[in-house]
Amino acid sequence: MNAIAAQDIKRRGITAVDELLVRGPVQVVKNNRPRYVVLSEADYGAMIDDLSEARLAASKADLKAGRIARGSAAALMAELRRDG
Repeated sequence: MNAIAAQDIKRRGITAVDELLVRGPVQVVKNNRPRYVVLSEADYGAMIDDLSEARLAASKADLKAGRIARGSAAALMAELRRDG
């Protein structure tokens, strides 16, 4: 992953990040610690799509394994209050 110091961004502007984004995600380092990650719109979209697919696959696995309960939100809240 590419890295850039926050001071470099302050000094050079967003162009400094744009130049690195061509090669992939950019980690912003502030006070010698990684603080942020900047992604291109395409990389962000791909990440969200992958996450959505993973959640759907997990839900399907739960359904197939019988790890679901049917009911209303009100019934769930009542159960949580009893157990809480």
